[in-house]
Amino acid sequence: MDTHVIVGGGLAGAKAAETLRAEGFSGRVVLVGAEPDLPYERPPLSKGYLLGQDDRASVFVHDEKWYADQKIEVLTGRRVTALHRAAHEIELAGGERLGYTKLLLATGASPRRLRVPGNDLKGVHYLRRLAHADRLRDALAAGGRVVVAGAGWIGLETAAAARTYGCEVTIVEPGPSPLHATLGPELGEYFADLHRRHGVDLRLGTGVTGFAGDTAVTTVWTDAGDIPADVVVVGIGARPETQLAADADLAVDDGVCVDASLRTEDPDVFAAGDVASAWHPRYDRRLRVEHWAAAANGGPAAALSMLGREVVHDDLPYFFSDQYDAGMEFTGWFPPGGYDRVVKRGSDEAFHAFWLAGGRVVAGLHVNQWDEGLDAVRELIRSGRTVDPEALADPARPLTS
Repeated sequence: MDTHVIVGGGLAGAKAAETLRAEGFSGRVVLVGAEPDLPYERPPLSKGYLLGQDDRASVFVHDEKWYADQKIEVLTGRRVTALHRAAHEIELAGGERLGYTKLLLATGASPRRLRVPGNDLKGVHYLRRLAHADRLRDALAAGGRVVVAGAGWIGLETAAAARTYGCEVTIVEPGPSPLHATLGPELGEYFADLHRRHGVDLRLGTGVTGFAGDTAVTTVWTDAGDIPADVVVVGIGARPETQLAADADLAVDDGVCVDASLRTEDPDVFAAGDVASAWHPRYDRRLRVEHWAAAANGGPAAALSMLGREVVHDDLPYFFSDQYDAGMEFTGWFPPGGYDRVVKRGSDEAFHAFWLAGGRVVAGLHVNQWDEGLDAVRELIRSGRTVDPEALADPARPLTS
């Protein structure tokens, strides 16, 4: 019997397993996850679940009965220690081996650690897993002084959650603005102002040099002075979990290298989600995208590819964020500095922003503009047409025009 094995118990793995069954695969499907929980979605961990608005059951992709009904074997709390490509086997901690016909690596990513003194003190939090969110939620609910290291998406969302809980919040960011490398200075300033309006103390151009305290953190050292802290959240990015692939001599370059069909150089091994560095035909280069859509769409695409279907996974990168009363969606891609102007339409409360290069829209974002949303923005990006910036900035002109 053909056996399709999925290593990684996150959204990409769960959606791949779901697609295999939906597309009629009748062989054995085994999903192996290192965490003790069933596959779950990660965005709520820094949004609704962290705020106590979403219950625990809501974060799971499917419940236990669904997997049983679909005859999908889910091995939770099992770590894969080796991939034996020649034998078509994976090895689990303890030595057990499991054979596969096709294998999907959906091992995700882990938080980048801040390598400074005091990093192991109680009260220093990283946010990636459900257990992390449980501990951080309890800490924020207790109130007090919260210092967030890093003004990326995780840092900003956890800062917003902490303020919602009534905590005193300071963000420490070495860059000149939040999200500077991701969105550039123009939109970085918008998010800086958003947090300042909600009482967050932003320390930009400042780096964390260490944490102090006897057993629990009480102080954050920075290169611009000390900050008192009861809780620290470190959000400085994530590192793809590529060790399994690298040890098996698969190509790795900021992720497991795959083609546009999400296949590695081994025709029976695939990768999807945060761990995949996938060839993107539109951009003529590899991209690794760490956001929800990469898992939600990449998992099914990889499953189809495992079934021998013709697949070109060329979705535009997409991500979303919720901070205070600002709901945001972004689509597109540009390298750092890879645009020549930003065009905005709307007010500070609800607007679109467009990144242009050579007169063409390469990326777009909206804040609280749910009526128009992103479909027309995607069309503008995919068309490659030159646009009139003045028309683009005019809210009276429909984006579809």
